[in-house]
Amino acid sequence: MSFIAIIPARLASSRLPNKPLADIGGKPMVVRTAEQALLSGASAIMVATDHADIVAACKAHGVPVCMTRADHPSGTDRIAEVAASMNLADDAVIVNVQGDEPLIAPALIAATAALVSADVPMATAAHTIHSAEDAFNPNVVKVVLDKHGRALYFSRATIPWHRDGFAISRAQFPPAYAPLRHIGLYAYRNDFLKKYPQLAVSPLEQIETLEQLRVLWHGYAIAVHVTDSSPAPGVDTAEDLERVRQFFMDKK
Repeated sequence: MSFIAIIPARLASSRLPNKPLADIGGKPMVVRTAEQALLSGASAIMVATDHADIVAACKAHGVPVCMTRADHPSGTDRIAEVAASMNLADDAVIVNVQGDEPLIAPALIAATAALVSADVPMATAAHTIHSAEDAFNPNVVKVVLDKHGRALYFSRATIPWHRDGFAISRAQFPPAYAPLRHIGLYAYRNDFLKKYPQLAVSPLEQIETLEQLRVLWHGYAIAVHVTDSSPAPGVDTAEDLERVRQFFMDKK
């Protein structure tokens, strides 16, 4: 499977200012993320950004980078602009790797990209939830699948709801209950990515604040790669950043 990895990176961040440029072991976070994406076997990588400082940081480390418009409502819209400028074939596969994932597993990127096809123009990933705390946490997005491993629905709610088991207790999981946590990694077929910016926002997307529901609302299939292990956490807070910095220090 040949694919391209595009890493959207915005300088603005409400919880962690200048996050993409945060130093991690001598390199900006966005550069560390791009290096992980390259290890996935991607035929090419590209950082997509709206800020000159990120462009300069990428160029200083030899990472391909493209300046985009500043008014994109989502990372998907940003990579769609970049993909359009690259004159890719309709069947090309593009993976959206979030710029704050410097520890993302390269194999996870490749496995997600491999699920994209003419019939299934988008793919993502998930892993099994093992704690009741995560299952009932609205900040942990859940996904349920059909028998073909395609997404039926994404939600901040606890899905599927184990009626009988949770009637007894919500402190522990009923036997054989294995809800899935969605991982924010996306792969697209290029002809679908071209259509995405024109898709109307869906009511479900607005209710749940989950962009991927727009895709299901409009009748497109999303394949889901289920990984056995929980992925390394991304960087959302100063505490997350310190943990990642410590990881790179320990590697030395």
